Amino acid sequence: MKLNELMRDQKSKKLMRSLLALTIFNSVIALFISLIFHTKQPFSMVWVFSMLIGFSINAVISLSSFLIWRHQEPNRVAFILICIGAAPVGYYIGTSIGLFLYNFDVPAFANMMQSGNRSAVIVSAFVSVFGGVFFWNQSQLAELKLQREQEKARTAAIEKQAMQAQLQLLQAQIEPHMLFNTLANLQGLIAIDTERAQHMLEQLIRYLRASLNSARTQKTTLKHEFELLTAYLELLAIRMGKRMRYDVQLPTELEAQQIAPMLLQPLVENAIKHGLEPKVDGGTISVRASLEQQELVIHIADTGLGLGPDYNEQHVAQDHQSHVGNANIRERLQALYGANASLTLRANQPCGVVAEIRIPMAMSDHATAP
Repeated sequence: MKLNELMRDQKSKKLMRSLLALTIFNSVIALFISLIFHTKQPFSMVWVFSMLIGFSINAVISLSSFLIWRHQEPNRVAFILICIGAAPVGYYIGTSIGLFLYNFDVPAFANMMQSGNRSAVIVSAFVSVFGGVFFWNQSQLAELKLQREQEKARTAAIEKQAMQAQLQLLQAQIEPHMLFNTLANLQGLIAIDTERAQHMLEQLIRYLRASLNSARTQKTTLKHEFELLTAYLELLAIRMGKRMRYDVQLPTELEAQQIAPMLLQPLVENAIKHGLEPKVDGGTISVRASLEQQELVIHIADTGLGLGPDYNEQHVAQDHQSHVGNANIRERLQALYGANASLTLRANQPCGVVAEIRIPMAMSDHATAP
């Protein structure tokens, strides 16, 4: 949720809580008057008058505070004096509306204040002060809570921006390395296998076009992300020859599913660099997406060397493309999709590694069009 939307949502909730609290407060006063003073009027009438007087006094207090302090914090002593002064005004307004609704004559303000209702006005003044201070404290607590929520939202937004910048930096570091290696292979292939060189050039253009689009956006679809992976894997398959095979599976119903860009490629790159390339016989890498119990699950499995016996996920190697990449993905998953999103690594059978990303479907977005 964006910061502005969060502020509007918090203000709406604050207003609703205040109205509910004032309604309960007025209802308690109506019940107290009916039980203690044994009035002859039915409870429904007492409740209506209590509501009208309570909301009228609150309106006078709120309007006076706004006119004097606008959006600044009011002075406590002056605020209490306003509560006392608002009692007779609000009492008159609320009582007059009630008398009008029940078809009684509405007396003038002076007449009502000089009548036997002065005791009720005094009681209203005490209740107004008590209620004003109570709601003032509640408003202060709500304001502090709103500030904490805003600060959390700002922190999350800053972390997200920093993470995006880190991702783009990582992307900028990866592309030249991969580009130079691919161009070197391309140069060698042109002389000995023109057809294969042409195919490699086509895949390179396809990969660069898809990669450029991913670097410029904060969200992409699984279809686009898998196209990027396919072009990347095809390039690596041409370079490694028979030592590498790959398989990519994306169900049609998940093609339009949105996902953060570049979540998958670091895992594929790790699988090739640390699993398949060092292995003499090479191996196979498979990438597939599925939907399991309202979770988007993406498997990246290889048959390479596998996790080392001293593998420690918490260790950050100097080589930025191994554990830093995994930590980066976990941080991005948590920031974008919450604590229920996860990345796990486990041993594949009979050899290799399986990296598994899980994203709750409720936290992910659906694209409106592929």
